[in-house]
Amino acid sequence: MSEGERTPSPTTDEVSDRVLTVPNVLSALRLVGVPVFLWLLFAHQDVWAFVVLALSGISDYLDGKIARALGQTSKLGIVLDPAADRLYILATLVAFVLRDIIPWWLAAIIVGRDLVLAPGVWLLRRRGIAPLNVSYLGKSATFCLLYAFPLLLIGAHDWAVSDVARPIAWAFVWWGTVFYVLSGVLYGTQVVQVLRADRGDRAAGAG
Repeated sequence: MSEGERTPSPTTDEVSDRVLTVPNVLSALRLVGVPVFLWLLFAHQDVWAFVVLALSGISDYLDGKIARALGQTSKLGIVLDPAADRLYILATLVAFVLRDIIPWWLAAIIVGRDLVLAPGVWLLRRRGIAPLNVSYLGKSATFCLLYAFPLLLIGAHDWAVSDVARPIAWAFVWWGTVFYVLSGVLYGTQVVQVLRADRGDRAAGAG
């Protein structure tokens, strides 16, 4: 659902075929953490669920920084990082709706954005076009949502810090949702432009 942190820059990052890199290990651990988080949340082990969510948000930030700092941007990482983010966001949204932490319509807006974009992504893949670069708007949306989730979990309780965490959490949620929808509009517009250009190139080649 979300966009990843490791979009390669043509001038600063080289994209390698390496699989075993520190950023890829962090993304893989984030994927493994999804079922662990769900089990903890539905078992009402909310303190540990919070820890897993917080570590996920931190690792999402770190893998992009490490990839750029160590020159470990890879083809696998470009796919794995946003996939881990999307799965984490989707799983957390569904779980939070079932636990009555967020309203269902909020989850529907965020999930619906990806469902609307899915046909365009499929068309790009079908035509052999590489995935589009991630916008900073999309990165900001992912950042806001991943940092909102642990705060929402704190705010759902009567802990000492809950009253402080709750408004901060919802600020992150609303900014993240707005950014997520706007980045979806931007991505969809870019997909249309790329597909039109590809169709024009094919027509010129056929002629």
